[in-house]
Amino acid sequence: MKKTNFRWVICGMLFLATTVNYMDRQVLSLTWKDFIAPEFHWTDADYGTIAGLFGLVYGIANFFAGRIIDFLGTKKGYMLAIFVWSLGACLHALCGWATMQWVGLGSTAEMMQATGDTLVLVTTVSVWFFIAARIVLAVGESGNFPSAVKVTAEYFPKKDRAFATSIFNSGSTIGALVAPLTIPVIARVFKDMGVGNGWEAAFIIIGGLGFLWMGAWMFIYKDVRNNKLVNASELAYITQDDDDAPVADTASGGRSLSYLECFRLKQTWAIVLGKFITDGVWWFFLFWTPAYISDIFGYASDSPQGMMLIFTLYAITILSIYGGKLPGIIMDKTGGSAYECRMKAMFIFALFPLLGIFAQPLGAFSPWIVVIIIGIMGAAHQSWSANLFTVGSDLFNRNSVATITGINGLAGGMSCLLINWLSGMLITYADTTQMLFLGYQGKTAAYMIIFCFCSVAYLIGWTVMKTLVPK
Repeated sequence: MKKTNFRWVICGMLFLATTVNYMDRQVLSLTWKDFIAPEFHWTDADYGTIAGLFGLVYGIANFFAGRIIDFLGTKKGYMLAIFVWSLGACLHALCGWATMQWVGLGSTAEMMQATGDTLVLVTTVSVWFFIAARIVLAVGESGNFPSAVKVTAEYFPKKDRAFATSIFNSGSTIGALVAPLTIPVIARVFKDMGVGNGWEAAFIIIGGLGFLWMGAWMFIYKDVRNNKLVNASELAYITQDDDDAPVADTASGGRSLSYLECFRLKQTWAIVLGKFITDGVWWFFLFWTPAYISDIFGYASDSPQGMMLIFTLYAITILSIYGGKLPGIIMDKTGGSAYECRMKAMFIFALFPLLGIFAQPLGAFSPWIVVIIIGIMGAAHQSWSANLFTVGSDLFNRNSVATITGINGLAGGMSCLLINWLSGMLITYADTTQMLFLGYQGKTAAYMIIFCFCSVAYLIGWTVMKTLVPK
């Protein structure tokens, strides 16, 4: 019997959800510098605080989201997650109105012209309203990857999971790719029409996409063993690993591990530390690249040159889809275990970010060189990330996958908090004091420091993982 391929339809749904997920979180980074900051008088430190606290809440929520997904099941859990994050995305649009009401001003123009204590009040209140909306967004978005990784473990055998994960994980790249071509344009069009300051419409339109996905998921997803669109041949292919017990099954007997049991295992710490050390790199590029291009090269996010630079960066990142295939190729050629082959592939991916050390020096010749290097680093990160997610399903049973992914997300959230918060403070400090570093001054010096860290993070992460779990 020729097997059906419904598992790839499910993978396509995960891809779309991840695309929407990343577009929702990108709206702020693509509008704050040119649309939002002039209205509320934000500094880099203000934005860094908002972005960092998003990461903190996202990480904490991930810790619990995995457990909730394991309890509710994939269908209900995923729908709840995308409802909450879509609501949170739309709530951002109310922050300007709420700030005016709180401060007692009558228009956007009055906020932009504020001085003295009123200016400080506008800035402070608006930051806190955005943080509140960001918290709702973070809580909802925390359910995406635990849900998606759990679905992948349900619908794919081990040898295909990294490739399937790289496909749905590439939704983050596609979301980041589409975002700079659409979000600033939406904001500019609505601003020119006189509908608010433009950025409000961008949050509502992009946030509404998640509600459309919910409707489709309600009808498409079914448990793999009760899905009439999955025939016996495809089911046998999907469940071919059911007799292979993961490492953690010995401790759990196939049941869902408790948090305490998870943290007693070196396998958990290997995944968590690998995520913590490296995830901040992606968050930094995601949240700061538009500001970097504006600060260093003078291209606004809604300028043709600025949009094309961001588009090119994420177009290069699409190469990460092949990162999920490399472990399978190594497995076929060597016959090694999934973990062993995955770690070999991750070492290769860890080498590419070293190019980041040369980004700032080569930027003196052209911003396109910097963008190409960041794109290569982004592709390497996404390849690394797809395999890091899959390590969890290599080492733990299906009933614990979402829990482990949630713990993993907590580590990523902490990494996001630190790099965004510290980057905001560093950039503001460097600009104020005209700090010097390796021949660079001011903001360029701050960015050079951050690029140096981003370049070596993956080799450090790989070494830690390999030390904790050699095989």
